[in-house]
Amino acid sequence: MSSVPTVGGPAAVDETRPSAKRRRRGVPGGGGPSGDGAPGGVRSGGGASRGAGWPFVVPFLVFFVLFLVVPLGFGLWMSLTDSSLTGHGDSAFAGLDNYTEAFRDSEVWQSLGNTAWFTLLSSVPLVLFALVMALLVHTGLPGQWIWRLSFFAPYLLPVAVVTQVWGMLYQPELGLFNTMLKAVGVDGIGWLVEEKYAMWSVALLTLWWTVGFNFLLYLAALQSVPDHLYEAAALDGAGAWRRLWSITLPQLRRTTGLIAVLQVLASLKVFDQIYLLTKGGPAGSTRPILEYIYDTGFTNYRLGYASAVSYVFFAVVLILSLAQLKIFSRRED
Repeated sequence: MSSVPTVGGPAAVDETRPSAKRRRRGVPGGGGPSGDGAPGGVRSGGGASRGAGWPFVVPFLVFFVLFLVVPLGFGLWMSLTDSSLTGHGDSAFAGLDNYTEAFRDSEVWQSLGNTAWFTLLSSVPLVLFALVMALLVHTGLPGQWIWRLSFFAPYLLPVAVVTQVWGMLYQPELGLFNTMLKAVGVDGIGWLVEEKYAMWSVALLTLWWTVGFNFLLYLAALQSVPDHLYEAAALDGAGAWRRLWSITLPQLRRTTGLIAVLQVLASLKVFDQIYLLTKGGPAGSTRPILEYIYDTGFTNYRLGYASAVSYVFFAVVLILSLAQLKIFSRRED
């Protein structure tokens, strides 16, 4: 009686096991000549592919060094000197005297306080109003393209046009706002000439002008929320408010964090609209830190001291940015 090899026996193993000759030739399944197990004996990460991406990176590195690293280094060196816009005292090394003066300068602290106050007045509404506007459009209002255009169009206007239009609206005698107040028996308000109203007026202008960008980010995030979450919630009997609080807002957490960080940074860097609308007045109540740096460097010609103040402000912005990122990262965890 002839013996038949059983399944899993020696004959079966020999048929499925790669031969020594195949292994030596680097056939898939066996180790190649390099001994690293790569198919066909081809070395992974060979020398031919090394450095192939440098031609794509070098142009960016050149611009990065020329327009960011070099100006940062030059500005830091200038902050340690008595550099002047007139050219006098460029070689005088002042050390940390400019930084010491900056911390003792009351106008620096006043302008920093104005910047912080504007950031608070503008950032919170710019996040909340953008969210509400995006929710209204996303729920299916009739004529959505009109709403999207009207919400985003002001963001496309240049700052000179915006300040010119709102300057006429804020005009004490003939402006639209005071005309409407007088029509209902309320005395006109000095929107830009009274200290208690000036910063609020600038914040209102900024809200109307820039909310469209945050609105667009929120709208894109809403369109990426999976529909099956709302369908499952509807089957469970969840109403519109429950779906908003339990599905929509949690899904927008990352977008809200991004918008909050970007908005705070943008508000801290405010300059254009305030300079064109109030020039820091009345009595310096709206002058931000960047306008103080501009006045110090280009009006008083003290480039060295202006550079020192700008680096102090840079440190403040960096600390606030890192704190925000840490806070939002903890919330996500």
